[in-house]
Formats: sequence, structure tokens, C-alpha cells
Amino acid sequence: MRVAETDHIITKKQWGAFYGTELDLQLRRRGIDTIVLCGIATGLGVDTTAREAFMNGYQLILAIDAMTGFSQAEHDHVKNFIFPRIGRVRTTQEIISAFAEV
Repeated sequence: MRVAETDHIITKKQWGAFYGTELDLQLRRRGIDTIVLCGIATGLGVDTTAREAFMNGYQLILAIDAMTGFSQAEHDHVKNFIFPRIGRVRTTQEIISAFAEV
């Protein structure tokens, strides 16, 4: 995948993508209120970013099969106990199908 001129790159330096970055500012400037989230380290970076997004008032869709944890137990804990409280847990196919209907 290549970077396009219209892409805006946010470089995170902590576990979460919001802390110490301009992510919130850039999303709000563009009128974005819903985030589809995936990534590596379900229990660290993805969880932290999801919690930050939730605390900033964003709607979350968590692509659960597009993330992984350091262990299955860690991934399952966050998937089963944290994510359902702060967003909608979906598979990538469910997300793609929902956007195809729009």
C-alpha cells in the first residue's frame, strides 16, 4: 500500500495513538466520529487507543479478527470484557458487508 498525497500520517510514540499526537485534532477537522480499529498487540496498543478514542467521544468498531495479542488469553480477555463495553466488536467481513450496504 502506498501513501497518497491526501493521506495524513500520525506517528505514535506511546501505546495509544491519541496521547501526544494530533490524531484527535485531525479526525475532528475532517468531521470523523467513527473509527474502525485493528492492529497488533490487542492488550496494549489496540486497547489503549480504543480506550482513548472512547474517552474522546468516538464511536468504535473493533475488527477483532484483524488484531492479535501476545497470548490468546490476553486477546480473549480484551475481546470479551473490555471491547464490548466501549464499542462494537465485529469481524472484518461484517464490517465490509455493512459498508457495502451503505
